Amino acid sequence: MVLDSAGIGEMPDAANWGDAGADTLGHIAESRQLHLPNLQRLGLGNIRPLAGIPAVDRPTGSYGKCTLKSNGKDTTTGHWEMAGIILKKAFPTYPNGFPDRLISAFVAETGVPGILGNVPASGTEIIKQLGEEHVRTGKPIVYTSADSVFQIAAHEEIVPVDRLYEMCEIARAILQGEDKVGRVIARPFVGDTAADFKRTENRHDYAVPPPNGNLLPVLKNAGLDVVCIGKIASIYDSMGVTEDLTAKNNDQSIDQTINALNAGSHGLIFTNLVDFDMLYGHRRDTEGYAKALEHFDNRMPEIMSAMRPDDLLIITADHGNDPTKEGSDHTREYVPLLTYGPNAKAGVDLGTRQSLSDIGQTIAENFGCGLEDGVSFLADI
Repeated sequence: MVLDSAGIGEMPDAANWGDAGADTLGHIAESRQLHLPNLQRLGLGNIRPLAGIPAVDRPTGSYGKCTLKSNGKDTTTGHWEMAGIILKKAFPTYPNGFPDRLISAFVAETGVPGILGNVPASGTEIIKQLGEEHVRTGKPIVYTSADSVFQIAAHEEIVPVDRLYEMCEIARAILQGEDKVGRVIARPFVGDTAADFKRTENRHDYAVPPPNGNLLPVLKNAGLDVVCIGKIASIYDSMGVTEDLTAKNNDQSIDQTINALNAGSHGLIFTNLVDFDMLYGHRRDTEGYAKALEHFDNRMPEIMSAMRPDDLLIITADHGNDPTKEGSDHTREYVPLLTYGPNAKAGVDLGTRQSLSDIGQTIAENFGCGLEDGVSFLADI
């Protein structure tokens, strides 16, 4: 389970990314008393000192933190690294919008009358700001974020969904070489006025496919289930996915995780809890983030009670997104590592891991497989 963006303190090179002093969980804990009894029992406060979350003498889980070894601090980078892929070069981001050469090519090849936006923005906010102008002019809204993404928003009655998908495919073909963003995303919406514009479930992601040797196809090729929940399948361009369970928010992701556990799958259940990042990190909502952490903690017993004796729960994150820092960008941080299983060892200090790929290697070793990168901690737990 990936608590999207729940970093646990700056990496040694954080200053190079403009992230000196970043500490997502640390600063949220300092903002007020956090009530996370289940995460605390697993060993969250044993990873490092956190205000109001002291270490426990006998954790029910094992604990550590993972280094982000790859060159980046975005969704794709972190998740790919968990699956054993180390990126030497970060996916490109566009904090000032896309250059004219890309926008001109997009307009020319799609035949649209121009575009609106071309800024980093919250998807819900930009359709409120520009949606009515889009409806009047027919110009699609193009925007990006702190992630390596090219997003196109359009009203379904102005630009039919199939046409929007066609635009995204054209953009995907344009965005190559130094402009090869991690994902192109179709963001259709509906509604009559800015006040009631709402994104629909017809979102579609056009991702860069990961290398073949990553954890998901390795497990699938070994005859195992790879059940992906939330945005996981899109991050890996559906490579190696045997089942994709739709979940649009944290609660739905938790529900689907429990459903998958109860369905008796054999292999990997891989879940992303997107709200931490999308709703609270990027929007710099410290209190919202705190409440979301408490809500997840409150639901953890449901997840744990659905586990079988030989199941293992791994809780981690993909990067940081400190809501107390200026701006809206991700932050370059270590990520927490908590493990729990009814028959797994508890109270093991897993230390500072060399990479998030240690998670993937541990899962791979458990099923008799292996990855190119990663140091397994399976024997420790």
